[in-house]
Amino acid sequence: MKTNKWNRLNNGGLNFTQLGLGAAPLGNLGSAITNQQAHDTLAAGWDAGMRYFDTAPQYGLGNSERRVGQFLQTKNRDDFILATKVGRLLKLCPTDQRLGIGKWFDVPSRREHYDYTYDGVMRSVEFSLERTGLDRFDILFAHDLDEWTHGSIEARDHYIDEFMKGGYYALLSLRDQGVIKAFGAGLNEWQACKILAERGDMDLFLLAGRYTLLEQEPIDKLFPLCEDRGIGIVLGGAFNSGILATGAVEGAWYNYDPAPPHVMDRVKQIEEVCTNHNVRLIDAALQFPLAHPLVQTLIPGTKSSSEASSVIDLLNAPIPADFWNELKELGLLRKDVPVPGGE
Repeated sequence: MKTNKWNRLNNGGLNFTQLGLGAAPLGNLGSAITNQQAHDTLAAGWDAGMRYFDTAPQYGLGNSERRVGQFLQTKNRDDFILATKVGRLLKLCPTDQRLGIGKWFDVPSRREHYDYTYDGVMRSVEFSLERTGLDRFDILFAHDLDEWTHGSIEARDHYIDEFMKGGYYALLSLRDQGVIKAFGAGLNEWQACKILAERGDMDLFLLAGRYTLLEQEPIDKLFPLCEDRGIGIVLGGAFNSGILATGAVEGAWYNYDPAPPHVMDRVKQIEEVCTNHNVRLIDAALQFPLAHPLVQTLIPGTKSSSEASSVIDLLNAPIPADFWNELKELGLLRKDVPVPGGE
């Protein structure tokens, strides 16, 4: 698998494989899996060439970090990149009050407490090290400093202020000491990324769902700022929560909810172009965002060894240039976005 060298700070940098493994599903997202199934998924990703692993305390309320750590303990520490997130501390609680009932299954009884302060971030890192059993992380992302998570722009801005006055300096110190290679934020909204890039010295953004075959808004304001400052993009949500993998079928999901009619209609139009060129929608959705030079790696979430192995087939599927050209001509893809194989 191809790699991208990121070295914004001239500190040795990081070698990102084109595809990484997003470990949210390994926290029992949607349904429970066994420890062995999680191990087999991680092993399949490793065998496929993935060397970037992304987890978080929230994913399975500690389950994902524990499982990822158990697997990576068997590998040479210099052979992979590991990222986790800060901003949520997990608190013991009664079973009926735990976070994510109906979303996370067979997980510890924990609730989340948002804490983006200096001490909160340092405690979060310490707890994550204990759960993984590893000695260090390469990247730390401030998690979910966005409107979608916190419910309003006012609440988002409150937590961004808390982070910039506290947790930001914790991450800056860890980076300057060489404890981590890079830090930034993992978000579902490009607007919050832009605010953070303007207010601090960020290295990387993990942006989920906002630069896809359906959406390219970051091209206008966020990506030029990132390019100017050398900020790299780790991309999640390439399938927009499912619809770009399943197509516009009944019950298709977009942005963690049932897809609205206008999204269904647009995907149907893209599918017609796919049919014209004998291209699978899922192949195009995976390959498209990787063409942008800011994107260092893409992390599809995988929940089984077969999914982890098959993602390589998506990466290598042939797609003719005429396919991308027709999408642009029909206004289904912005004319100014790079596409695989050329502009």
